[in-house]
Amino acid sequence: MSPMRQPFLPLTARSREESHRSATPLELFFDLCFVVAVAQAGVSLVHAIAEGHAGEGVLNYAMVFFAIWWAWMNFSWFASAYDNDDVLYRIVTLVQIAGVLILAAGVSRAFDDHDFLVVYLGYVVMRVALASQWLRAARHASSPEERTMCRRYAGGVLAAQVGWLTLLVVPEGALPWVFLVMALVELAVPVYAEKAAPSTWHPHHIAERYGLFTIIVLGESVAAATVAVKTGVVENDALNELLPIAAGGLLIVFSAWWIYFVVPAHDRLTDSRQGFLWGYGHYVIFASAAAIGAGLEIAVEQAVGEAHISTLAASAAVTVPTAVFLLSVWLLHARHFKVGLAQQAVLPGSAAAILLCSFAGSWAVLAAGLVAAATVAIGVTLTARNPATRAPRPA
Repeated sequence: MSPMRQPFLPLTARSREESHRSATPLELFFDLCFVVAVAQAGVSLVHAIAEGHAGEGVLNYAMVFFAIWWAWMNFSWFASAYDNDDVLYRIVTLVQIAGVLILAAGVSRAFDDHDFLVVYLGYVVMRVALASQWLRAARHASSPEERTMCRRYAGGVLAAQVGWLTLLVVPEGALPWVFLVMALVELAVPVYAEKAAPSTWHPHHIAERYGLFTIIVLGESVAAATVAVKTGVVENDALNELLPIAAGGLLIVFSAWWIYFVVPAHDRLTDSRQGFLWGYGHYVIFASAAAIGAGLEIAVEQAVGEAHISTLAASAAVTVPTAVFLLSVWLLHARHFKVGLAQQAVLPGSAAAILLCSFAGSWAVLAAGLVAAATVAIGVTLTARNPATRAPRPA
């Protein structure tokens, strides 16, 4: 009998050696719904920077994006170890999706008024549902150590939710510091829980999940930039001003995709330590990839006179997240598959060159796109000349 005909199956750990493990339709649906929250964060970032509040906007974006990313990440790693796809598992996951939609509805209020009530309520729905999954896994654990690990996860998630309540009562000036403390608490929960026993997450499955979310975030950047360019052309008849931004934006996004997927990331995920570093580091990758789309919107608005900021500031809204994306991809896994100084220097050097493109005036985005495309071309050429890098080296 298939799992869909059985409402309740034992929620036991899956094998890390399982072959042909891939993302499920439910996981893909989960990711798609999270993009709604990512899009809302990007829109709020655009408005903040366009109105000349870049510092405050970036800070608010970093806080809201952490909530989005952390909820997505926790589910993804849990599902990699315990997904049994029965009816109860699906229902609880759909409850988590409802939570992220609630969170998305509160993003603008969190940005504009520092009112995190709706964001917190959505977070509660997601996190309580996840804690129930961990408790269910503890019930079917195969060893006392695994049971302890599952209970620590559940207890840590629920305790953190109590801590997040302080966001609703502290003075506005203390919000960033409270958020920082609670973010560190959240990051410590998996480290503490897995001291009892490591969860059996699947390296290939996790790498695929992260790759799919990267594609979705980059796709959101393309969609946001397309809407901005279309609006600029239709409402402002500014085709000539927007063509360089559109072309440069596409080159940046295409290059970002190529650079991220040039090596199979699962080869680096050999143990929990590598998994934690790689998984946590993707906060920067995801946030910067989403910010590229917001930056392109800002560049369009500035080009048509709707954003009250300088050309340099609008250009930096694109070049800075692009440079951060390149550096973070290099730090997390690309550098482990490079041979020789020339290959190692490509991504850091390109990041520096893209930052310099900020000073190219109205051609800054196109210049950054050309540098990104050149980065891909140079990387392909160097790899072809050095057979040692055609296949990834073992970690």
